[in-house]
Amino acid sequence: MAKNFAAISRSIVDAIGGADNVVAVTHCMTRLRFVLNDESVVDAATLKSITGVMGVVRNEKQCQVIIGNNVSQAYAEVLKLLPEDFAAASDAPAKNKITLKRIGAGILDALIGTMSPLIPAIIGGSMVKLLAMVFTMTGVLSSTSATLIILNAIGDGAFFFLPVMVAASAAVKFKTNMSLAIAIAGVLVHPSFIDLMAKAAQGQHVEFMGISVTAVKYSYTVVPALVMTWLLSYIERWVDKITPAVTKNFLKPMLIVLIAAPIAIVLIGPLGIWIGTAISALVYTIHSYLGWLSVAIMGGIWPLLVMTGMHRVFTPTIIETIAKTGTEAMVMPSEIGANLSLGGSSLAVAWKTKNSELRQTALAAAASAIVAGISEPALYGVAIRLKRPLIASIISGFVCGGVAGAAGLASHSMAAPGLFTSVQFFDPANPMSIVWVFGVMALAVVLSFVLTLLLGFEDIPMSVNESKNVQPVQAVLAHKMPR
Repeated sequence: MAKNFAAISRSIVDAIGGADNVVAVTHCMTRLRFVLNDESVVDAATLKSITGVMGVVRNEKQCQVIIGNNVSQAYAEVLKLLPEDFAAASDAPAKNKITLKRIGAGILDALIGTMSPLIPAIIGGSMVKLLAMVFTMTGVLSSTSATLIILNAIGDGAFFFLPVMVAASAAVKFKTNMSLAIAIAGVLVHPSFIDLMAKAAQGQHVEFMGISVTAVKYSYTVVPALVMTWLLSYIERWVDKITPAVTKNFLKPMLIVLIAAPIAIVLIGPLGIWIGTAISALVYTIHSYLGWLSVAIMGGIWPLLVMTGMHRVFTPTIIETIAKTGTEAMVMPSEIGANLSLGGSSLAVAWKTKNSELRQTALAAAASAIVAGISEPALYGVAIRLKRPLIASIISGFVCGGVAGAAGLASHSMAAPGLFTSVQFFDPANPMSIVWVFGVMALAVVLSFVLTLLLGFEDIPMSVNESKNVQPVQAVLAHKMPR
């Protein structure tokens, strides 16, 4: 049944305090992300009860409303409800008392808010690169084929120019000039600058106006462009104050570029690389010590990370690790069990429930998690809603993560693990990787299905009209089977 996203969006906006309470809104793969003027006026109970809303996540800066795979349709309807001058009205930054908690929340919010809009491009590029790899493995295309070279270029586009994409997305997040952010980030991937950095890496001394420049390769990086754009938001406001009105058209952008670009090259870029390297080193040091257990732990806690939005924190680390080593062997393998376990639990709920609406939701959520690796509909529409299926998914995710870690599975891209994206775990040097991938997937679905049935769940009662017209799925199947 098609959903009325216009009515759903209007109910959502009313529940969060009306259009005037919205400072900013964006969306990721499954969530509407609202930044509000006053979070105290949000009617959480009403918001969660809206048909079409799978769940609500609130933190210090955002109210996130989980819609599912059709979130873009709800987003388009939400925008229609906001005033025409919404973007202009959103430019004034909120002033809050600075605390360590706010700083930490702000960093996470900036990282997640910047990376979420880029995920479709990153996944699209990853899958094209995997397609090129499959063509090479199967002999369909030779390594010197022009078609293969172009396919790899298509797949690499989102990654090679990732600093530019991050700058554009961060400019929206930090409410600064997007064209200036893109222009400055473009310097980092300019062919002449890349060539200069390559020479610096080989020992040639490179300096800018007497200041040494650290050799850094910026393609595939996230943190430098993110930090640079945040700094740009302050430089732009400062330059705007000091430039005379008559010269703003030419002097203001020139000063901004001349100030921000050298700072990015000399200071922010190297600092961002060091920060990103430190985060990656921490994650994979844990993996080197704990081995398969670290993958098991990640598989168990992954639904909890998704609930808080913390899973997006790993995006830069995964991208940079794959860029440097060709594979990622901790976070991505853990998602195999986590995603498909949520799908298996949803299948069990669809099998057991007598509520027709819940059954439809559970079947759709299971298909999304198992086939496409998009687990949030299953997480919010079924697991959290019924609680015990979530416990079953966590247990199954832990077990399957351990198996994936022990098997040495590693991903060549960062597409959400599911049946359609399983190719990312195939290792040409190890044909058994195919067996292990499908083995872990099958184990995740079966184990979570059985655990959900064993743990049970409190079914959601049907309305009177539904109870007259709907039979349990077991009865329908039994009726249709040949005798």
